[in-house]
Amino acid sequence: MDISQLLIQAISGAVGGNAAGAVSKDTGLGTLGNTIAGALGGGVGGQILNSVLGLGGTAAASGMDIGSIISAFATGGVSGGLTALVIGYLKSRVA
Repeated sequence: MDISQLLIQAISGAVGGNAAGAVSKDTGLGTLGNTIAGALGGGVGGQILNSVLGLGGTAAASGMDIGSIISAFATGGVSGGLTALVIGYLKSRVA
């Protein structure tokens, strides 16, 4: 696991979580909640997606190049947005 890739995924997850919260006003967690859920989902989900899709091997072998940065940003943003949406939906159904 590369720490720089994890940081990129967490940051893009926070951005994705806030974007998902802005799109879905009914199930949003607020700015702080969307940021935290997105960052956690982006870091964890991005690592899982990288290993499932096989994107992590090229980044580890070649260092941080533009392809691995884009891959980390995309996987972190998508998984962070989905995490914020799922947690917001569950919260709205329980409350």
